[in-house]
Amino acid sequence: MMPLYTAFPFIGVLLSLAFFPLAIPRLWHRFETFFLSGWTLLALFLLLGELGFSRLGSALLGVALHEYFPFIILLTALYCIGSGLHIRLKVKSTPFKNTSFLLIGSLLASLIGTTGAAMLLLRPFIHMNRGRAHLSHSIIFFIFIVANIGGCLSPLGDPPLFLGYLNGVDFFWPLLNLFTPFVITIGLLLLAYYIIDLWFYKKDPPHAQEDHPGKEFSLEGKQNLILLGGVLLVLVGSNFIDFLPHFILCDQMVSVNHLLRDGFLLGFALISYKTSLSTSHHFSWGPIQEVARVFLTIFITMIPLNLMLKSGGEGPFAPLLQVLNTDHQSFLYFWLTGIFSAFLDNAPTYLIFFEMAGGHAKTLMTLQAKTLMAISLGAVFMGAMTYIGNAPNFMVRSIAKQSGIPMPGFLGYMGWSCCFLLPLFLGVTLWLFW
Repeated sequence: MMPLYTAFPFIGVLLSLAFFPLAIPRLWHRFETFFLSGWTLLALFLLLGELGFSRLGSALLGVALHEYFPFIILLTALYCIGSGLHIRLKVKSTPFKNTSFLLIGSLLASLIGTTGAAMLLLRPFIHMNRGRAHLSHSIIFFIFIVANIGGCLSPLGDPPLFLGYLNGVDFFWPLLNLFTPFVITIGLLLLAYYIIDLWFYKKDPPHAQEDHPGKEFSLEGKQNLILLGGVLLVLVGSNFIDFLPHFILCDQMVSVNHLLRDGFLLGFALISYKTSLSTSHHFSWGPIQEVARVFLTIFITMIPLNLMLKSGGEGPFAPLLQVLNTDHQSFLYFWLTGIFSAFLDNAPTYLIFFEMAGGHAKTLMTLQAKTLMAISLGAVFMGAMTYIGNAPNFMVRSIAKQSGIPMPGFLGYMGWSCCFLLPLFLGVTLWLFW
């Protein structure tokens, strides 16, 4: 059983991401990698004392093979392919057009994933609004709607739902069961955004918006649509190929199927880079590198918390988990899954609470459908609460900053999410689960 003090490095990572950019911005900008490396080394030292060399090596290899590398490979493929598609919009930005754009993005996110939709639509959205004096609020709602909540209708939309699909949840179960909360949540968020954007729009100087002559819509890099179809085919098809062998690597079960899946995804990313991005002046590896660096620290420092959660009734979280056995079980599952998803990666968090609820997909889809709804919505929706709740959040923030848009820090972003998302989520969950 892991003691609570082993979670200290993870708490340190969260506090560093929250306060250092505000308290010591210059030092943080220059030495961010060193700060994160320090927390990683401390976590490894504490884990070594509790687990020993053999168990620690096995735990790290398991995280690398089954979580971190598949996670980064999928994000890299979607990042390259999404960046290789260039939508050019020569339209005058208005609150109605911006709101319509976010609505389209929310629907597209369930088809090509939140990462793919974010990478495809973010730059056109920024270009469309390049004359606006105020744009930070639009990027924040873009993260809310396109990079998170929009992915709840399909296993391809968000990694937690894909993990559920791999564990037996029907492909169309999210669409059939999560559609109503999706419509209500997205509808209210779009209404709030329209009101806020209209207010900022009226504050813009008269010259801030100009009509841009020429073709209103064009799409470049169409070959990436084929690659995107390949990604979807590989992700769906990998679940049906169960005859390929497995082998043991240092106590870890490795599937040839998964290796082929990751190999194809890397191949698609390479083809996209060679055909669309290698000569592009606008493409940068910076956002995906930042995500890889930050989430490497997060995946390592969250190992103790995952072990605590998996220990169930015998671990430090036993009193907290016991409250799940109440009449309001689904309501509590949403908020517990959501809180952990906001500060841990939402994909492994989903899987942990999926197992805690029994882990039997057929039972969860029928007799415990409300519980599975709560876990699914908690993981997907609450990933929008922080920059680290879902990987696209960090990438969107990085690209926006590179485009000259001032983005709030960790706490500033949470101020927006707490103001707009928490009351909305509370209302939806009281209606659905209480």
